[in-house]
Amino acid sequence: MFADRLSRREMLRRSSLGFGSMALAGLLADRSYGASLVEPAIPAPHFKPRIKHVIFAYMSGGVSHIDSFDPKPELTRRHGQPMPVPVKPTMFNNNGSIMASPWEFRPRGESGLQVSELFPHIARCADDLAVIRSMTSRVNEHAQGNYVAHTGFPFMGHPSAGAWISYGLGSENKDLPGFIVLQSGSATAPHGGVGLFSNGYLPGQHQASILRADAAEALSNIAPHESDGLQRQRLKFVRGLDDKFLRTAADPEVDAAIRNYETAYRMQTAVPELCQIRGETEATRKLYGLDSPDLQKAAYGKQCLVARRLIERGVRFVELSCLTKDIGAGGAANPWDQHSQIKEGHGAMAFQVDQGLAALITDLKSRGLFEETLILWAGEFGRTPFSQGSDGRDHNPSGFSVWMAGGGVRGGTAYGATDDLGYHAVENICSVYDLYATMLHLLGIDHEKLTYRFGGRDFRLTDVHGKVIREILS
Repeated sequence: MFADRLSRREMLRRSSLGFGSMALAGLLADRSYGASLVEPAIPAPHFKPRIKHVIFAYMSGGVSHIDSFDPKPELTRRHGQPMPVPVKPTMFNNNGSIMASPWEFRPRGESGLQVSELFPHIARCADDLAVIRSMTSRVNEHAQGNYVAHTGFPFMGHPSAGAWISYGLGSENKDLPGFIVLQSGSATAPHGGVGLFSNGYLPGQHQASILRADAAEALSNIAPHESDGLQRQRLKFVRGLDDKFLRTAADPEVDAAIRNYETAYRMQTAVPELCQIRGETEATRKLYGLDSPDLQKAAYGKQCLVARRLIERGVRFVELSCLTKDIGAGGAANPWDQHSQIKEGHGAMAFQVDQGLAALITDLKSRGLFEETLILWAGEFGRTPFSQGSDGRDHNPSGFSVWMAGGGVRGGTAYGATDDLGYHAVENICSVYDLYATMLHLLGIDHEKLTYRFGGRDFRLTDVHGKVIREILS
C-alpha cells in the first residue's frame, strides 16, 4: 500500500547517486540532531570508561539516613525534646519530638567510616563505600520521588536511567537486553508503576525487561511452543515483511519493534539458563543467603546472585527490587516506608537486603568484576529526625544518604553533610542529577552530550543540571 510513496530518506537515496543520503547520514550521526533510524550495535563512549555495568539497588519507601549511614549524636542528646528549628510541612503532619536512633553507629574498616548496626554485613564492606550524606530531592511523595530517582523528572513519560545507558552504550550481549529489572517473591514495581522503567521517548528496545529471578518461568511465555525450525521459518517470513514495511515507512518505532522481537527470540535460550543457578557452588549460595529460612532474605539474595550473572554476561544496567514488608505503613510498593514501628520495619528490611548486597560486593571482587561495575544504593528520600506519632519517621527530602561502590569510586569516603540533627543538607549539597552525571562519567559518557531530540528539544538524563562528584572518585 506504500508503493506510490517515497519517504524523504528514500528520495535522497535514489537521487544524485546517493550523495544526498550520504549528507543525511552525516547529520544523523550527531545525536543532537536526533537519533538515526538504525543505531550501531554498541555505541562508543565519549572517553575511556572506568566501568562497564551498573547495579542499582533501589530501596523503595525512603530509608532513614540517620539510622543507617549518617550518625547524629545530637539526636541522642536531645531525644524527646522539641525541634529547635522550624519544621517544614511533612506528608502527614503528625510530628512529634526529636527521636534518637535505635541503632548504634561505630567506625568500620580501616577508613573508620561510620555505619550503624542496622547493616552488619554491609558495614564490613565500609572501605568499599562512598557515602553521599547530602542528597536532596525536590519532592516529598513516593510516586513523584520514585520518578525523580529513576528519570530525573517527577512524572512519567521520560526514560529511566537504565534506558539512557542502554541507548548510550548498548548491550555487550546480543542475547539479552541492555536494561533488566529483577524481582522475586513479593517484589513489585515501586509507587509509580512500570513507567519507572520506561524507555520514554527513546527507541523501544531500551525499555527494561522485568525478570522474576526465583520464578519457574522468569519471563512470561519465554518457553517456545513450537519447534525451533518452524519458529525460525515463521520469524524469517515476519522479518521479511517488517523489513519491507520499514523501508517504505521509515518509522523508528517499527525498527524498535523488530529489534525487540529479535531479542525476545534469543532470550528464549539465554533467560532460563541465566536464572537456573545449578552451576553455582554451595559456598556461593550460602554467601548470598539462599539457605536462609527467611524466604524474603533468600529471595533478595537470589536477585543479587542473578545480578552478578547478568553482569558477567554483559548486561549494562540491572535494577534490584525490595520485597514487601508490611510494617509501619510500608507495603508492596514502598516497603521502607515506616511512618510507625520504624525499629521493627527498618530492622526487617535491612535483614532482607544486607547479606545479599554485601555478598554481591564480595563476589564481584573475587571474580575480578568489581572494578568494572558500579553498585548504586539509593531510595527516593530520607526520613525526619523527629518522630511521626511515637515510633515512626515521616518523609524528608531535604537531606539523606546514598552510596556507591565499585570501579572508579574512592571507598571509605563520606561526602557532604546534613546539619547536626540530620534534617537539612548543609555541605556539598547534591541532587539526583549530580548522582547520574557521576555515574555516566564512570561509564565514559559526558552527561551533557548524551541527548535525544524529542518535541523540538534535546533531552538528557540530567536535564539542564548536574555536576560530576569528583571528590568520591579514585
